[in-house]
Amino acid sequence: MSDRGDPFSFSPEVIDEFLKKQYGIVGNHSAVQICGWTKRLLRGKGACYKQKFYGADTASCAQMSPAAAWCSQNCIFCWRPMEWMEFKPMGENSVDSPEEIIEGTVAAKRKLISGLGGAEDVNEELFRKALDSFPAHWAISLSGEPTLYPKLPELIRNLKERKEVKTVFLVTNGQEPEMLLRLKEENALPTQLYISVDASDKETFDKVNVPVYPDGWERINRTLEEIVDFPCRRVLRFTVIKGVNDMEGMLPEYGKMFEKSGADFIEVKAYMHLGYSRKRLDAENMPSHEYVKELCEKLLEFLPDYEFEDEVEVSRIVLLKNKKSKYKNIIGTVDG
Repeated sequence: MSDRGDPFSFSPEVIDEFLKKQYGIVGNHSAVQICGWTKRLLRGKGACYKQKFYGADTASCAQMSPAAAWCSQNCIFCWRPMEWMEFKPMGENSVDSPEEIIEGTVAAKRKLISGLGGAEDVNEELFRKALDSFPAHWAISLSGEPTLYPKLPELIRNLKERKEVKTVFLVTNGQEPEMLLRLKEENALPTQLYISVDASDKETFDKVNVPVYPDGWERINRTLEEIVDFPCRRVLRFTVIKGVNDMEGMLPEYGKMFEKSGADFIEVKAYMHLGYSRKRLDAENMPSHEYVKELCEKLLEFLPDYEFEDEVEVSRIVLLKNKKSKYKNIIGTVDG
């Protein structure tokens, strides 16, 4: 590790919890996990919807976070164990370097994926690719809030400069608009930037996202205004919690929020009754795919710039596309 004084680090209790859930611990504050879709793909049971929608390589995916146990929200639908997460600033001089995180992630991922070898139903070719190759797709999300990591611009630039890396996706709750501006100003935007938008008014936002910042609602709206001119693929993710954030009276306001962002795509996805979210929500809060589709049809009435693009029933997700966007849904292609 570099000489930087007292490191920002996991507590022993958090490390124990992560290991129980088959996370790979990376350095002092990062983690990686083998996505369930990667496991399914290796067994011939289908790929992640991001492969269908965007061409992201499911077999060679590094699902990781540089701030795995720290978040600025306590979302009720999160299936991660946010009950034992905390929020505190990550100092520039107390965190692991991007190089340490990347190399540590690759090593931890290989160790985790090796456990799948030898199973009768595993595709040997895909398994060797997942085990031996440097990850072609990096999903900076997993757990916690990655924009809290102060060296995020360097991390993303480092990844994009590596010839093996084809795509870098960043998922954020939009509570750190200053960091997102840094990514733009420092030429460090990801291939695809995801912003989670799960409420159309402050009351619902506070109830669903439970922000740490008292001005959390203002922060997400500032983020939506800022990303209008970001030169990367911008995606809004709306997690539908049946009976909580999907009332018809909310749809006009969602329309205004989505339209003002100018996002290239909107993913409307069902809340899934999994993991720790089962302690906060009921199975009845998980909508069917048909319910999500019907909601999208109503939502499109307030989205004149958007149209239906695609869907994946097993993931209960519908993709809407901005008709003015230069991007097609597959990475590396543009309209026109």
